[in-house]
Formats: sequence, structure tokens, C-alpha cells
Amino acid sequence: MAADLETLKQDLSRRMDSALETLKREFAGLRTGRANPALLEPIRVEAYGTEMPLAQVATIGVPEARLLTVQVWDRSMVSAVDRAIREAGLGLNPQTDGQLVRVPIPMLTAERRNELAKLAGRYAEGTKIAVRGVRRDGMEQIKAFEKKSEIGEDLAKTWSDDVQKMTDVYVKRIDDSLSDKERDIKQV
Repeated sequence: MAADLETLKQDLSRRMDSALETLKREFAGLRTGRANPALLEPIRVEAYGTEMPLAQVATIGVPEARLLTVQVWDRSMVSAVDRAIREAGLGLNPQTDGQLVRVPIPMLTAERRNELAKLAGRYAEGTKIAVRGVRRDGMEQIKAFEKKSEIGEDLAKTWSDDVQKMTDVYVKRIDDSLSDKERDIKQV
């Protein structure tokens, strides 16, 4: 039975880790006023008759704290990359220099900082909902074990407590990540 609990815990932990990683990727895409290559990662470029991620047509660099550079590999793609960055809705104004596209990161207004903090909060809440969904799945599995008489009531209670403790740890990690991101947004 202990092996069943460990297998269940590993599965739940893996799924909760996945939710936390998704949150970190979403946070990385939030503009904080500092240059971060993750800001441009979601951008898709019209290239060779199809849409491709920016990272598949160029190299993104961070030479300074407030500047991103996009080194486009194919000269014919420079205007498409420039257009994709402008139309991404990030409020960025790229400047083209040959095959290099410079993307200065403007200062954020107080209003925009508040919007970003609220958006980060929504991302964190969505992740908490995902973690709680994983917890619910785990609790249902425990109840199924108990219903089939594979485990007793006491063991089911112990396992449920373990799953709840694990959930509490992940929710705390989400809250800590949110606090760090809000501090990062308001700091710059």
C-alpha cells in the first residue's frame, strides 16, 4: 500500500510541478521594464508561408538591461520579424539595422505596472485552481481505494492529509512566485 501512496504522490507532484512551470513561463512573458528574452518568445513570425516562433528565425539577445536584440538569420525575414514585434501588442517599437533588430524596452507607467500586477495575480489564481484540481483528483483516487476496500478509513485519512499538505506547499510556492513578480513589476 505504501507503494501506491508513493506512486500517487509522485503523479500529483509531477502534475503540480507542471502547473508551477507554466506559471513561471507566463510570468517570464510579462514585461517588467527590464529586458528579458522570454518577452519575445510567444511572438510568431510569418515565415516561408507559415507562422513560426520568433526563436526559429532569429537569435534573441540581451546586451543591456533595457534592450533586446534580435539577430535574424535570413535577411529576407527582417521586415517580417519587425512587423511581428510591432503587432504583438507589447508596446514595443523595434529598430532595424541590417539583419539586427534592436528592441528598446520603454519605462513602464504606474498604470501599466498596476495592470501587469493584476494580470500576474490572475495567472497565479489560475495556477492555484489547477493545483486544487490535481488535489481533487488525488482525493478521488484515495476515495476509490477506500471504496474498493483496498485501504482502511484511517489510511485514507492519512493519505488525504498528505495530499492536502502537498497542495498547501504548492500554493505557498505560487504565492511566493507572485510576490516576487509583483515586486519585480513595481520595482523597475
